[in-house]
Amino acid sequence: MSRIVYVPGDAVAVACGADQVAAALRGHADRLGLDVTIVRNGSRGMHWLEPLVEITTRDGRIGYGPVDVADVDGLVAAGFFDGAPHPLGIGKPGEQPFLAAQQRLTFARCGIVDPASLADYIAHGGGVGLRQARALDADARIATVKASGLRGRGGAGFPTGIKWETVANAVAPRKYVVCNADEGDSGTFADRMIMEGDPFLLIEGMAICGLCIGASHGYLYIRSEYPHAIAAMATAIGAARAAGWLGADFDIEIRVGAGSYVCGEETALLESIEGRRGQVRAKPPLPAHKGLFGMPTAINNVLSLVAIPHIFADGPDVYAGVGHGRSRGTMPIQLAGNIRHGGLYETPFGITLGALVNDIGGGTASGRPVRAVQIGGPLGAYFPPHLFDTPIDYEAFAAVGGLIGHGGITVFDDSVDMARMARFAFEFCAIESCGKCTPCRIGAVRGVETIDKLIAGDQPEAQLALITDLAETMKFGSLCALGGFTPYPVMSALTHFPEDFRPDAARQVAG
Repeated sequence: MSRIVYVPGDAVAVACGADQVAAALRGHADRLGLDVTIVRNGSRGMHWLEPLVEITTRDGRIGYGPVDVADVDGLVAAGFFDGAPHPLGIGKPGEQPFLAAQQRLTFARCGIVDPASLADYIAHGGGVGLRQARALDADARIATVKASGLRGRGGAGFPTGIKWETVANAVAPRKYVVCNADEGDSGTFADRMIMEGDPFLLIEGMAICGLCIGASHGYLYIRSEYPHAIAAMATAIGAARAAGWLGADFDIEIRVGAGSYVCGEETALLESIEGRRGQVRAKPPLPAHKGLFGMPTAINNVLSLVAIPHIFADGPDVYAGVGHGRSRGTMPIQLAGNIRHGGLYETPFGITLGALVNDIGGGTASGRPVRAVQIGGPLGAYFPPHLFDTPIDYEAFAAVGGLIGHGGITVFDDSVDMARMARFAFEFCAIESCGKCTPCRIGAVRGVETIDKLIAGDQPEAQLALITDLAETMKFGSLCALGGFTPYPVMSALTHFPEDFRPDAARQVAG
């Protein structure tokens, strides 16, 4: 009897020893003379169970995790290759509460398909969106994206359909699709998971974008810190070319970044692709009018593009029918930091922050009370527990001084020093600034100096006024979001945790 064993090749699983587990299982299968195929799939997103190893049985796939290489001998002896019970067994992975409660649209195939197999992608419903898009005329394609209510998943939540319509209406000899996969925010890994677990979905989304705006070439910009994602996308692009999906009317080229955080900003990213230093461009002109190589360009991040195939396959009304307020569809939330059940949780907009952290994430891994969560990467605002009833919704977050950003949530328990976290925001900005604009380049350095004085108790009222004024200058005077968003963590920490900035009233944290 032929068996299929799934051992994730996802970077998280590999970091936890998945390669060694796969090799050990291969050795046991060969020694026992069993017909076993080992597939290096993506992660299902339950990172506390990685490596999560699965075996196909007559009753479906049975999971075991987390599996260490030292567990393999006992696992095999207990009957792993027949799906037998074992203390590491979790039953059918899809029935786990963490997965069963999700509404997976963009991540529906992650952890299920072979990411290197286009045939497997098609067998699980892939390609339908591209086929549907090709059957529509140009106006109907744009209308479909607009009707879905999809908003960019990178930060500001700008309507994707309007951006694409602007590029489509621009008159130029060439147009480009650019995918921003420079996922540099702390606590975010959704882009990486898609590229490593379901890369053909991103290819399909970029191809549909090319159809919509009239582009024949796309660039996929991936950060160099993602070698597994780069390899997975290169393999998938090669397979797509061989199958005729790419090459004739539309092709994709990978560009690898060199580690600059500011290259996650769309215009700095364009500079990098063009071979120059990653430095922010002044706007206008917008990239939709004059972008890559001076041509109209649609720049979207991974999560925006991978929502597109579903929208075309099932219709925009289905996607628009999910969500909360003006935030339509689902949002892949990434739970990280000091949290018991870290991983990826895809859910419609509208779920509260508290439900995600406490109910889904299980609270802190340390067992101590949650004191703060940061949403939106290192430049996101800090939220205290009394704001945990805030729904995941662009407008709701803006109303309480926050940003959803890329959907990363980093959890801190009551041992965190929020003064140090505020200082880190200024320090991070000072290090990562491209240096082009004064508010960011100089403001961040002055911010570190001023907050050090505040923490030391040196004329605290004067320093607090200076920081507040500096934050306003950076927020409204910076060329891009690096300087513009730095005030979010600083001011939220000062607002919600003022006691941490008083040296005469330092909190006593229990050991």
